[in-house]
Amino acid sequence: MPAEPHRPPLDLLTTGALTLAVVAVSSSAPLIAFAAAPALAVAFWRNLIAVTALSPFALVHRRAEFRWLAGAGRRDAMFCVLSGMALAAHFATWMPSAKLTSVAAATALVATQPVWQGLIARAQGRRLPLGVWAGVGVSVVGAMLATGADFTVSGAAFAGDLLALAGGMFGAVYVALGERARATVSTTTYTTICYGVCALILLVVCLVGRVPLGGFDTGTWLAVLALVAGAQLLGHSMFSYALRRIPATTISVLILLEVPGAALIGWAWLGQLPAPATLPGLALLLAGVAVVVLSSARTARRASSAPTTVATPVRD
Repeated sequence: MPAEPHRPPLDLLTTGALTLAVVAVSSSAPLIAFAAAPALAVAFWRNLIAVTALSPFALVHRRAEFRWLAGAGRRDAMFCVLSGMALAAHFATWMPSAKLTSVAAATALVATQPVWQGLIARAQGRRLPLGVWAGVGVSVVGAMLATGADFTVSGAAFAGDLLALAGGMFGAVYVALGERARATVSTTTYTTICYGVCALILLVVCLVGRVPLGGFDTGTWLAVLALVAGAQLLGHSMFSYALRRIPATTISVLILLEVPGAALIGWAWLGQLPAPATLPGLALLLAGVAVVVLSSARTARRASSAPTTVATPVRD
């Protein structure tokens, strides 16, 4: 059975990047709730503006890498493109799901992402520690309790539930493909390609679905820019950076910290005080994340003490 791929040791910079990413993605739901625009339009603009901001730097400083991806590295470029497609599918399924089913049910079902991530890792031949599986289960249950999942039986709600579940699956595929791409491709180049592909697909979806892409008020555009700076560039991009040193399954569990983070921001900014009944779920979610992180750290220490072969150089 294939072993877990060799990774550089976790450093202070990566820990800081993960902390920043969790805080940044926690702002996503409150900003989307504040923005008076269709969710798919917001998703399109956040990706387009992000890739517009990244492209000048990438094209100036990563030209050699782009040439390599266009030639000998075409297989690696394919993983960047496929990751962008999966990210677009994640946005296109999860964000509309909240319009069909309850926000609580949609959030709970998309929170199954770590389960799908673990299954993907298992399909890749990796043996995940029992502690990781236990932590994944505890954190997902905690996320469901924290969101107060209230599933209904209407046809529209059932369709929304399926879309939210698909959103969690596509989110796991996006992170898994990103993990593969980041083994050889720099963060800047990977995110530029990924966000560009995602924006292009979402543009087609919005045009076909006749989703309005303009005519929004100033507050909405400011919310979109805040999403770009926070959830997109400091959130998704920092998680992508950390994929060099942190397994995709652990990243997916850490993303669940968005649930309590968004609750705190929603309380401080929008005055949406979390219901007391959600507090046990939040505590369970945090406990599950802690179990996954500690179990992964133990596994990494064992792997670092074992003899390893020389790894292929990778870029930050």
